[in-house]
Amino acid sequence: MRFSTACVVCTAAVIGQATAQTFQRLGACPTLGCIFPPDQSDFLPGQWFDIRLETHAPQNGSEVVPGYTLPDEKFTFTIAKDGQQKDCHNAASFFKVAEPAIERWNFTWYEDLFAQAAKTPSLVKVAAKAYRKVALYEPGNYIATLTYANGSVTQANWTVRDTKMMEKAKNVILFIGDGMTTNMVTAARLIAHQSVNGKYQTRMAMDKFPVLGHQMTHSIDSFITDSANSATALYTGHKSSVNALGVYADSSPDPLDDPKIQSIAELFHEVRGGAIGIVSTAFIADATPGALTAHTRARGQYGNVVDSFLNGITNYTWPSWSGPDVLFGGGAEQFIPSSKSFKGKDYYQEFRNKGYNVVLNNTALQAAPTTERTLGIFSVSNMAKWLDRNVYKKNLNISKTDPAGSNGTATDQPGLKEMTIKAIDILHKRSPDKGFFLMSEAASIDKMMHVLDYDRALGELLELDDTIKATLQHLADIGELHETLIVTTADHGHGFDVTGGVDTKYMDAQSGDRKKRDAVGTYEQSGLSQYMVANRSAPIGSDQNLVYSAGVDFPVNWDPRYTLQSGLATFPDHRENYRVHKNGPRIPALNVTGFSSNNYYVNYIDAVTGFLVNGTLPVSADQGVHSLTDVPVFAQGPCQAAFGGVYNNVDIFYNIATCLRLQRTKPSH
Repeated sequence: MRFSTACVVCTAAVIGQATAQTFQRLGACPTLGCIFPPDQSDFLPGQWFDIRLETHAPQNGSEVVPGYTLPDEKFTFTIAKDGQQKDCHNAASFFKVAEPAIERWNFTWYEDLFAQAAKTPSLVKVAAKAYRKVALYEPGNYIATLTYANGSVTQANWTVRDTKMMEKAKNVILFIGDGMTTNMVTAARLIAHQSVNGKYQTRMAMDKFPVLGHQMTHSIDSFITDSANSATALYTGHKSSVNALGVYADSSPDPLDDPKIQSIAELFHEVRGGAIGIVSTAFIADATPGALTAHTRARGQYGNVVDSFLNGITNYTWPSWSGPDVLFGGGAEQFIPSSKSFKGKDYYQEFRNKGYNVVLNNTALQAAPTTERTLGIFSVSNMAKWLDRNVYKKNLNISKTDPAGSNGTATDQPGLKEMTIKAIDILHKRSPDKGFFLMSEAASIDKMMHVLDYDRALGELLELDDTIKATLQHLADIGELHETLIVTTADHGHGFDVTGGVDTKYMDAQSGDRKKRDAVGTYEQSGLSQYMVANRSAPIGSDQNLVYSAGVDFPVNWDPRYTLQSGLATFPDHRENYRVHKNGPRIPALNVTGFSSNNYYVNYIDAVTGFLVNGTLPVSADQGVHSLTDVPVFAQGPCQAAFGGVYNNVDIFYNIATCLRLQRTKPSH
């Protein structure tokens, strides 16, 4: 049960209650006094975090308070443990740190869509303080109280988790299927595993995990999340705002000074001293890999993110960061010296200067020694999709994708499985006793769902499952399986589902959008999956799509006559023919020359044999968006029981951190 009694005795007025939703003055701060971390925040014992306090004085708009034109700079901030309110202390005394100086700035925001359309922003003047690198060690409930503006009060109820768990893991592997939902797992199973009379003859690797749970993905200030703040929740145990990595988003002009929270990678480095690996099929500065080390409210600061992998938080006082033992992914543009790299530096050389072996293709990766810290960057931007690497290989012939920075192509790219197995070998070799933490992300499940390319998205999901299967076997081979907690989950979902089958041959023969829709079969006319499965006794023929030998759980025909009627809940204007896109990832909507750059229209080159689907999103959207849905959690190994049931995404962090014994006790001095 939460609590509400503070060390202030009187009942004080609260000024400035915000009512906006589309736009917010500052997320998690509905009043004119702000505390970050805000109300309902949880902490691991000994986890470093910052505190930001702000008082706001709106200068125009609906929140103006008569007589309150300047923000209160003499506010007070106290902290007390629940039940000890008579012994409350100001924050500097409580944490035994120096009282910070007052900071001042202004910011503007739109109160609603009408204000945005009229271009009439509201101006807010701010007074603020920041307490850096503090920690709470004793489990229990705490009350943080900001008193300002002649007695107005903002309170934050904080809880330090009582982290007790019988089991302990030596290693943790966290698989993240970015954007993956239960419906996607179901669809992937349908096309890649043989079913006889409604019963599957084989199961996916994640289906075999002994524990299944579901986690809720809401952001701190919105019910639809993005990969930045959902990754922050998974890695720090703290909710944040859209686009924020490892921080609570404040209103300051500088996106790098927002209040920070120590991540699980930073804790593992400090407390256990074990090896750390980060693997992704995205560009490596993307939100999911970046949130393990970066601390900024602007996820698009890719150069800063790359620098954080190597140098941690520059000019900050958290324990020194020496960099991960493994960093594999795409995104060469942030490493090649240019306007896109941090301060124009050559980050390949920066990593080499700190003792990293740098590899730029799969051949070099497989030959790399397991004794050295290794940076592997295998393409410009996101890495190639499984379907293009294995089936439609001509799509790899894209100039200027060479990670070395030439005009060449990146045709020798590893897949998620190759990167993950190599990462395990390096981590295991470099830290045989202290263990390792590895995050491995199948990033393009999400990226392909965004552009309505469901075949590629499901191919990425099946690659993730194939990676999990290979990982389990490899851990058994090296004797680490029973000491390794493996968690497979997602950061958020998409509103994806399959609702029927499609006779693509019949659709092609019809003229007119309404007649083409007759090719969709629902209920009993949905039939059975016509995707051939290359396992058990499936023959390997001469068709270009039959690329796998028996025993591997991928479809061998990606372009059958009868396909799936797949779709998202929200989407831009587009055409749909329910066919695999053989020439590369899909582009469903385009900006048209001569029209507003904020408007997107149907890409009539895409799905030309299909029919027009009117969009449900604003016309400024060129792709689908994330959804509200809970996402699955599969767990195996030490502490697996903690992951059953339905819970919040922050609980993933606390369960893993507790199983690794990352909580810290208060220093004796």
